[in-house]
Order: sequence, then C-alpha cells, then structure tokens
Amino acid sequence: MGNCWGGPVKTESTFRSLFASGAVFSCLGVNSKSQSREGKTLSGSSSKVSAASVPATPLSEDDILQSVNVKSFTFNELKTATRNFRPDSVLGEGGFGSVFKGWIDEHTFAAAKPGTGMVIAVKKLNQEGVQGHREWLTEVNYLGQLSHRHLVKLIGYCLEDEQRLLVYEFMPRGSLENHLFRRSSYVQPLSWNLRMKIALGAAKGLAFLHSDMAKVIYRDFKTSNVLLDSNYNAKLSDFGLAKDGPTDDKSHVSTRIMGTHGYAAPEYLATGHLTTKSDVYSFGVVLLEMLSGRRALDNNRPTGEHNLVEWARPYLGSKRKIFRVLDARLERQYSPDGARKAAVLAFQCLSLEASYRPTMDQVVAALEELQDATDIGMSPRNEQKSNGQSISSNPHKSTPRRRSEELPHRRKATRAVESSSASPSSHQVKRRIAVAC
Repeated sequence: MGNCWGGPVKTESTFRSLFASGAVFSCLGVNSKSQSREGKTLSGSSSKVSAASVPATPLSEDDILQSVNVKSFTFNELKTATRNFRPDSVLGEGGFGSVFKGWIDEHTFAAAKPGTGMVIAVKKLNQEGVQGHREWLTEVNYLGQLSHRHLVKLIGYCLEDEQRLLVYEFMPRGSLENHLFRRSSYVQPLSWNLRMKIALGAAKGLAFLHSDMAKVIYRDFKTSNVLLDSNYNAKLSDFGLAKDGPTDDKSHVSTRIMGTHGYAAPEYLATGHLTTKSDVYSFGVVLLEMLSGRRALDNNRPTGEHNLVEWARPYLGSKRKIFRVLDARLERQYSPDGARKAAVLAFQCLSLEASYRPTMDQVVAALEELQDATDIGMSPRNEQKSNGQSISSNPHKSTPRRRSEELPHRRKATRAVESSSASPSSHQVKRRIAVAC
C-alpha cells in the first residue's frame, strides 16, 4: 500500500492532500480519472430515458402525465389487484403511505388472481401523511422517463379524485434497511460480499442519475430507499425529493432543504446549495452503515455514539482503528485490505469539503476493484441459498421508515451504465416541474 497507509490520518487536511495527488485512489487501486472498468463513460452509454417523445420542459401536471411512458390505472383496477388493499398484503410503510402487494396480468396489466401473473408493489398515498401530490408527481416524472437496471421500474400510476397511487415492480428481498438493522431470526446478516455487491449496484444507480443522460440529484439516498431483488441487486426507489441538476455554467441548485436527518451533506444544510456531491455524502453515510451495521442516527447508543459519522470519522482514517467500526456480525469474512479500502472510500465520500469527495463514477470504479479482490467469506450465490427460505415468508415487510422531512436550516448535521433501448438527446431529459420546490 506504500506511504498512503503509513499511519493514521489524523486530520482531514492530510487526507485532502492525498486526494489532490491521486494517492487516495491509488490506495483503492483505482485511477483518479477512471470512469469504469469497461472504459466507457456514462454519457456515451445507451441506458435510456424511456419515452421516445419526452417534452423538453414539461411545465404542468398534464404535460408530465402525458410525457411518461407508463400505464394509467383506475383505482378499481388497483383495488382488485391488491384484494381491496388488505392489511395482510402490506409490504411496508413510509412517509408517503403504505405499500401493498398485488398481481396483474403481465401482458394486459389487468388485475389478476393472487399468485398468478406478475407481482407488483402498489404505493398508496396517505392523505394525512408527510408527502403529498408534489412528491407523487415528481416521482412519476422521473421514474416515468428514466430507465436503468439499478432504478426501480415504475409500471404505472393512478390519479383519480383524491387518490394518488404508484405501481412498481415487486422487489422480493425488501429494503437494505431491513437487512442491516432488523433483528430477526428470519433475516440473516448480510455477508461482506453481498454488502459490497449492494453498494456497487446502488452506486451505479446514482452514477447514472448524475450522468449527462439524466442530470438528476437524488437528494434522499438512504438504506430504506435501496431495494433488493431476488439476486440482491440494488435498485433505487422513492424519487419524491429528486431535483434536476444544475445546467449551463451553474454549479448548484438552490432549493429548500429537504431530506432525512443523518444523511444530508453539511454544505447543503448550511446553504441550501444542492450538487451531485450532496448525493456522494449521503452514499458515504450508507456505505458506513453497511460497514458498521449501525444506523446513521441512533439515540439508543452510548453517549458519543448517537451520530454514526461523527463517531466513526476518527477511526476511518486509521489503518489499525478501522476494525473498531466494522460490524461484528461479519465475523471476519473480509480481507483486511478490502476492509481498509472500503473504509478509505467511505471516509472520502464523507469529506466535509464537497470538492474533495469523489464523483460517483470514481466510487463505482473503486467498488468494482473491491468486487475483483479475493475476499474471505460466503459468495453472493451461496448466501442467496442460505437466506432464501428464511426471508420468503414475508420478504418485503418493512419496519417504519424514518420519514423524509424538511430539515432545520442550520442543523449541523456505474462499471458503465447498463444499456436499455435507444436514448434520446440530452436536452430531452432536462425537465422543470413547476410544482416542485
């Protein structure tokens, strides 16, 4: 590892000098200018914005709903598909409302009998909840146009009288939050290899959003918004707080401060200036949660350990102390070198200065190097076999999420993009939602 691991990094200024010289990515085994292992840039990939005739700048609800390439369901269709929104079909709860399991015909999308056809997840707006029509419309706008293997697929929506619903592909293994923090005999701790696989998939999803293809800032990256399919492939969900990124020569978007406590970048909390590096900080928090098995905020911890980032930061820059942070449930499944590299990456993503954080392309490249490393532990395929039966009885049941809400103004707080069908020119993806903050 050379001098980059010669001793503990005691101050962030020391780490900045490593970043400026490229030594951080040398430690990670990644060129600081690397885009991906395949040598392709995101902007040159063919992952798609799915609607072939997306209006350049939809300005109204009607424009947005007409521009998206998804099905418009009636309320009765979704009522039938979910067996009248029966309580025993609830998959999870969130700030938006409840998510129900349902079934539709995979060809006609008509409601189907339970256990037949295609399984779906139907998110039903709680009219008394924190999120409302604006967030619902924002999610339709983004997921109705963007398509990528690491974004949850939006199948359709329902807008009828006061009813607001969204219909997604079903994610059998539920949220990353459940796998990390739910203590149950039905959910086994994720292995090191699976955690790195999930981190890479989520990073690819963010990298696509930040690319010239989409130019979107996610703004609410957290474990409850990372969902897992049957093979533990990560997909980003809940785009209610997403924003179009800066255009022309602008460096940021000025916006009302929204998000989730513990995940928001410090400069965003202080100024309301939102950049892609805000998402990188949030990714660093989630990566740290995956390494430690601890929540970003946990008042049940001893004094001094309530805030995960503040507690872990002094250890992340130390070659020897990093192991104090790692989740004991991993039982040394990782190689010491792999653990240190992951810790370096998390530490850099959590830099207090946004300019010293890597881009998500660089994060993807670093995580791909970790995937290539020979680590001690159970392979993802073997873990799927060992975990499959234990989760299947209620695969998507979710503990209550910490709600996304407006944060106090002064509170301290991809490998290349997988291809889909043909992609339109970049100007087709630049959207402006009049109702959004």
